[in-house]
Amino acid sequence: MTVSGLPEGTPLPPTPGQDSWIDALPQAVLLTEGGQVTRVNAAAVRLWGVPQDRAVGRPVLEVVRRHTLETLLERGGELELEVGGRTLRCTGTRTGGHAALIVEDVTDHRRREAELREATAVLSHEFRTPVAALRGVLEALEYDMPQDLAQNFVRQGLQETERLARLVEDLAVGFRPTRARTLPLAEAFARAERLLAGEVTAKQVELVFGQDHLVRADPDKLLQVLLNLIENALKYGPAGQSIEVATAARGTWVEVSVLDRGQPIPDSESLFRAHTRGKDAGGQGSGMGLYIVRSIVQGWGGQAWAERQEERNAFCFTLPGVGGLG
Repeated sequence: MTVSGLPEGTPLPPTPGQDSWIDALPQAVLLTEGGQVTRVNAAAVRLWGVPQDRAVGRPVLEVVRRHTLETLLERGGELELEVGGRTLRCTGTRTGGHAALIVEDVTDHRRREAELREATAVLSHEFRTPVAALRGVLEALEYDMPQDLAQNFVRQGLQETERLARLVEDLAVGFRPTRARTLPLAEAFARAERLLAGEVTAKQVELVFGQDHLVRADPDKLLQVLLNLIENALKYGPAGQSIEVATAARGTWVEVSVLDRGQPIPDSESLFRAHTRGKDAGGQGSGMGLYIVRSIVQGWGGQAWAERQEERNAFCFTLPGVGGLG
């Protein structure tokens, strides 16, 4: 035994102030020599719960308590671990008999990456509708037609171009507060009917809209909700059947329901989660449509849900009303 009380050959802990810079690092750092720990910094003490005076001289496994990290330190390299709900990026380096293990908490970074992917998926889904509408307008304008009809197509194209411009602004500077105004539901219904006319004709479906109400909403967001719900009904409902967009006053709110005669949906609530599609969904899809619907509706304080009403699937949402028409 030496005067320090440690077995002969055990590395001595650093004196106060020695290598103090290492304790200021946010990453957990563990240093070894000959397979034994020579130093742990303050972040490592917090991570593994083993103070410096107890860690020095111990085998690595006794401190980190994970064979994965022990192997990483022996071989070198990098890996990520999920520990207690946190994501840790671990790096092992070795020079001769000396080695270092550096562990960084990247949980917040990974969460921001996931949020960015989610925002990108939402935006790509929202871009799809105006782009498709513009394509239809341009294809129509290739043919000779009466001047008034051509002007109508041009107005539609300009309207969708404005929608695209607003989406680009949102992408560039972040999602801004809603551009809400008072409008009759019939205005949004007319836009949706015009944009979906080709799909409705192809599916030989009758699209029926309910009673008009004055509401308070962002017109583009309301249109996006209607398009997503009606497109779903067109996609999954039987051909040749009617799709009804029903409306009803619910106190100070207005309830809108898109009803189709598709097969019952066993777990409709799960469809409102991001990147989720029904088990019988065919073709390609992002699984973001109903997630976007609920996100938009909750943004103006409403609710969005699905239920079975007699022989029909009903996808419903509420939005603020502003009293009766007329």
